[in-house]
Formats: sequence, structure tokens, C-alpha cells
Amino acid sequence: MKGKRIPKSRPHRQPRRDDAEPVSASFVDSCAHMELPSLAIVGRPNVGKSSLFNAILGRRQAIVHFDCGVTRDRVSASGVWHGRRFNLIDTGGLGMFENETNAVGKWDKLIAEQVTAAIEDAAAILFVVDVQAGLLPLDHGIADRLRACGKPVYLIANKADNHADALLADDFHTLGFEHVHPVSCLHKRGIEDVLEDALSSIDPSDSEAFAAHALKIAVLGRPNVGKSSLVNRLIGKDRVIVSDVAGTTRDSIDVEFELKCSDSETIRAVLVDTAGLRKKSKVDGAVEQYSMMRAQNSLDTCDIVLFVVEADKGAATSQDKTIARMIEESGKGCILVVNKWDIRPEKTSRDELIREFRDSLPKMSYAPLIFVSALTGENLDGLYDLIAQVRAQLSARITTAMLNRVIQDAVTRTAPPVVGLKPLKIYYGTMTETAPPHFILFINKRDYCADSYKAYLSNYFRGAFNLVGVPIRIVLQERDRRDLSEVVNHAGSTGKKKKFANAKQAKTAKKKSSFKKKTSAQNARRSAQD
Repeated sequence: MKGKRIPKSRPHRQPRRDDAEPVSASFVDSCAHMELPSLAIVGRPNVGKSSLFNAILGRRQAIVHFDCGVTRDRVSASGVWHGRRFNLIDTGGLGMFENETNAVGKWDKLIAEQVTAAIEDAAAILFVVDVQAGLLPLDHGIADRLRACGKPVYLIANKADNHADALLADDFHTLGFEHVHPVSCLHKRGIEDVLEDALSSIDPSDSEAFAAHALKIAVLGRPNVGKSSLVNRLIGKDRVIVSDVAGTTRDSIDVEFELKCSDSETIRAVLVDTAGLRKKSKVDGAVEQYSMMRAQNSLDTCDIVLFVVEADKGAATSQDKTIARMIEESGKGCILVVNKWDIRPEKTSRDELIREFRDSLPKMSYAPLIFVSALTGENLDGLYDLIAQVRAQLSARITTAMLNRVIQDAVTRTAPPVVGLKPLKIYYGTMTETAPPHFILFINKRDYCADSYKAYLSNYFRGAFNLVGVPIRIVLQERDRRDLSEVVNHAGSTGKKKKFANAKQAKTAKKKSSFKKKTSAQNARRSAQD
């Protein structure tokens, strides 16, 4: 018994989705995003600030290494303790006294600026010292700076790994702080007391949990393409360190802000500035390897990727192509951001650059392309609009009826090429997942579908459903056409139709019915002869 055919082609209409209407986005008061109270971890280099950061969160978020000065930017993450939510900020080590100018390194000055900003944003300060190294003059200098800020300060005497080291914490009472906590980040001792004491000074109403899921936007690209400059420009302040030195960013830096998607909707969003992705052969040292791991993790956990390349290069590099492949395989929504538009090659038009990047990055054919300048802020409004547009596609659902009308229309416009013994037949399709959209097409045989025709269907779906900035996944599943139809058979004299699960059951039932009829006829003839 043959199955039902797909209805004949008819003009398809665009699917109705409220969230797919044209939207506009703009930045809304970046300073007002800190709805959660913040705890800033401050101290001189190599006292265990990042270790404390990881111990409080219960996961390895910040890079920890024996070298001094590994952390440069402010690394922030949200944590929960007994139902209380808070932001935790890890800062670089203060290697200079306040107002010191002589023999001050470049990184020391930049790190000090980031620490100052973290102190200003924080509701309370966790001042970390090293009990094994003892009280140093730099500890006194940092203590004087913290007392002047007017925020609650809790002294964390780290590396108190045994009872003898814990007794040394009493020496730090001379710094003049009321709260001194011996802590061992190595053995996770003393962390509970620190959080109980620090959060007690914060109004509980300030730490209400967020109900909505924050849109996570990762900024990826090669080193020194302007990722940190773009993050700072998007949030409206110098949140991360910017330098001409490649590899300045090491950790993945989360920055919360609010994104206005329409006149009536404003959403929480998190920008993640990542370390520049080098070729594996050029990755040098354990710290850089950890940076690459953090960037990969940011790609795995984000919703949208801002893939940053340079306009002054004129085309994508080999490493850009490698990153493009990583993003496409991850299935994340993506926007191709061509930065440094202000220093593009002379006598090069916009159309020429678009063609060059499209040809050199075939994996990014689904990603909308935009030219910006993080230095001057040119065309950032267009980038906000694209972020909101791609975000709308992440939750788009397409009904099976609409999908099958589009499939029939696509087949009618361009018939599949004959590959093998028979032509490809598409019985029907359905959408199974979003972000990225997954479509299952039930066909007669996979070998009959050419790769070029699968790509044609993907592009046709993208145009029909306006799927901007998200990769499309098409899965071909072989199925006997008879199994796709509902087989119906009459059951005796009751007049009711009996339904079977598949064609095999129907065939077996038909044979039994024929055998019964044949046997009944034979018995009737014998009775008549007798």
C-alpha cells in the first residue's frame, strides 16, 4: 500500500513569529546593570586571590599559576551561598604603592586602575594576605588605600594550611581591620566563615536572584584584533585592559549589561572578553594554554559569538578560518564583526571587502557581516540591532505543516539530481531542536541525496524562514514510504476500521483474513457435498 504524497506546491508564506519582527537595540546605562552586590578580592601579587576566587565559586574559573601577575583584568562571576546571590570579582595583584610613579611597570599601572574600579563597584572588600610570607610593607600600603574607600573590608589570611600557619594570622591585626579570617584555599578551610561574615554586611534585598536567563555573548578572534576595545566600547567604559601587546587578555572576562531589544523589552546580557586564539604550534607556556581552554569553554557555554576580524588585513587569515570552523561546529549564533574599519586599505570599497571575507570564510556564510570601529564607535548601533535579531532566531519554532510546504516548494523549484539508481524522494520533514535549528528529513535513501542539494535545502530554509546568524543542521533519515502512512483495514462485519502500526502488521493481518475466507469456503463446499 502506498503512502500519502506531499500536497502539491503552493506559494508559501513567511512563518508568523512575534519575536522575528524587526527590532532595534541600544545600550542602556551600563552602570546600572550591577543588580547583584559585588565582593571584590584585592591584594598584592601571588597571595592566592585567584585561588580564593575559585574556592568560593567551587569551580576553576580564574587561571591559577605560581608565576606572579597572571591575572590582569577583573574576572567576575556570579555565585550563590545559602540562597544569597552575589558577584565575585578577582583582580590583579597590586604591585605598587598608591601615587607611586618611579620605576612603575606598564602592567602595574593598568592593573591598579582596574583594582580601583573594582573597589568602587564593590559592596564589600576581601583583602587577601599571605600568612606564610608574613606582613610586608606593600600590605600596609594596600590597607591604607582600602580604609579610605569607606567599604567594609574583611582580611583574608590565606595559606593557613596547618594549625601553626593559622596562628600567624594574629600578626595581621596590626593592619587595623576588625575581621581577620585564617583561610586555606588549598584545603577549602575557612571559606564558609568568610562568606557568612562578608554577606552579613549586605542588604539581602540587593541579592535577589535573577529570574531570566542572561544572554551570553562571547567575543572571539585572533590576538590583537580589538576584542577588548570592542567590549569597552559596547559597555561604555574601560572595563578590560587594552594594549597593543598581543595576548594582553588571559582570562575570560564576564561583563554584565542591559540590552534593549525593543521599546518594551530590555534583557540582561553578559559580554565575555576572551583571550586571543593562536595557532596551537604558537601557544607558549602553561598560562597561555589555560587561556585557550577558557576561550574554548566560553564558546561552548555562550549563546551568540561576536567573531572579530580585522578590516586592515583585507581578507581572513588562516587562523581566522580555523576559528570560523570552531564556531560553526559549535552551532552557536554568530555575527562576523569586521573591526578597524577606520584604517581599512585605501581605495578598497565596502563591497570588495565583503566579497573578500565571504570568499575566504565560507564557514561563516550564515553569519551577518558588519563593519565597525571600536576606536571611534562607528556603526555600533547596527551591531546592537544584529545582536537582537540573532537572539530572536535562537528560540524560533517552525511548524511541521509550514516546513513541509517549504520543502515541496523547494523540490518543485529545483528537483534533486539523480545520484545512484533512483531519484531522491523527500517524504516529509520536521523541526526537532532550536539553537541551532535542527531539521529531520525522512527520505528513501541517504546515498541518493547529493551534498550540493543538501546545501541548497539549507539555504532555501534560511531564506524562507529568515534564519539569520544561526547555522542550520539537516539530518537525513531513511524510511520506507509505506511505513510513513497509516495502514487501514476493515475488521469483520462491525463496520469499524482497524488501524495497524506499520505495513508489516497489515500484510500479516490480510494473509490471515484471506486464509480464513479460503478455509471457510472449503468447509462450505464439503458440507454441501455431504
